[in-house]
Amino acid sequence: MQITNFIGIDVSKDTLDFSIVVDGKNLQHYKIRNNSKEIKAATTKIFKAFSATIDDTIFCMEHTGLYNLPLVKWLQSQQAKIWLESGVHIRKTLGLIRGKNDKVDSERIAMYAFTNQHQMKLWKAPRKVIEKIAALLSQRARFIKAKQQLYTANKEQKQFLDKEIMKSLNKYTSKTLVVIDKQIEAIEKQILELMKEDEKLNRLFQIITSVNGIGFVTAAYMLVTTNEFISISNPKKYACYSGVVPFEHSSGSSVRGRNRVSQMANKNMKRLLHMAALSSIRIQGDLKDYYTRKVAEGKNKMSVINAIRNKLILRIFACVKENREYEKIYDYKFV
Repeated sequence: MQITNFIGIDVSKDTLDFSIVVDGKNLQHYKIRNNSKEIKAATTKIFKAFSATIDDTIFCMEHTGLYNLPLVKWLQSQQAKIWLESGVHIRKTLGLIRGKNDKVDSERIAMYAFTNQHQMKLWKAPRKVIEKIAALLSQRARFIKAKQQLYTANKEQKQFLDKEIMKSLNKYTSKTLVVIDKQIEAIEKQILELMKEDEKLNRLFQIITSVNGIGFVTAAYMLVTTNEFISISNPKKYACYSGVVPFEHSSGSSVRGRNRVSQMANKNMKRLLHMAALSSIRIQGDLKDYYTRKVAEGKNKMSVINAIRNKLILRIFACVKENREYEKIYDYKFV
């Protein structure tokens, strides 16, 4: 059935703003509390007021993570059509805009959905196990950040404080770091267990980690960010999402900038792929040979590393598509 009702929703911690667009016109606005009871009442009211149905209505909103959950869970239970979109992408496609508030934002999201309905991307809910792994990875990231903050603070204080004072501070810091390390280890163990217990995840994990340089953490993040390669199944799209695709920067005859990657990307995934690329060139094989050869030819080292990040993505997606582990073929003609 054709979509005729476009509902844009601005999501915040405490409230939700609904705007309804029909035939390119903003017709109504509702503001409610962000809880399941009011979400149910508001959507029922909207369906009745506009003679709308689940089949001819799309709910579009920014992907805000935790604050989306009550709304997304309820819409999912009703088998509604959900379109989660990057806030940056919505703002970039709206052109020159002035002013901002929750009502206006919801109207803009609804109009974005109507204008770009030919590019509609329906959200596919991740399985419970993926949601759990995602939550555990977020908690792991918080612990690592806390650990880094303690290290940095200690390093700075060491330059200015007396040894006696530092000795006292280190006593407490070291105990905290031990606890954090144990928590990180426990989280990683649980993630690994969740993947091994699930047949599909275990197979995907084996395939991903069969590629040189790809370790446990990178594999886990790839499974979450691709939704088990369902939401993102195209390697070029994922390379763009991860910020490793170089784009041309030129205009006419006066602007001739070098190709460079975009800053609109998942920075954490980009960092993980960078570390994976560095690991891969330390392992005897074709990627190490490729890096050595290109650097010897005078290529910029970071450009070569970025090319390797792309190669890793292409290899992983190819192996996942063919349901096989990566075949490592080496030429052992070295001293």
